[in-house]
Amino acid sequence: MEYKFTTENFEAEVLKEELPVLVDFYADWCGPCKMMAPIVEKLAEEYEGKLKIGKCNIDENMPLAQKYRVASIPTFILFKGAQPAATFLGAMSEDDLCDKIEENL
Repeated sequence: MEYKFTTENFEAEVLKEELPVLVDFYADWCGPCKMMAPIVEKLAEEYEGKLKIGKCNIDENMPLAQKYRVASIPTFILFKGAQPAATFLGAMSEDDLCDKIEENL
């Protein structure tokens, strides 16, 4: 299951989550973000129970994008214990994203 993270629920859904959380910072107008969407959805199902995966629209949640210094999209930030543990930038293959997740879980 893929989650939708917002300024309102970020603390509860990401920072207080016991599992690691991968946040996909995106925008609806972003071509590379649209390319990544099906991959992110698929991985959300594959990693269920091990990793929580969700999306955060930067246009609707600018304070979060600013706080985590999201300068280009898509940006993926892996949170562990309420802290950003790893950041991956740009569109990539499913295999590349899986490798980056596995290296940092």
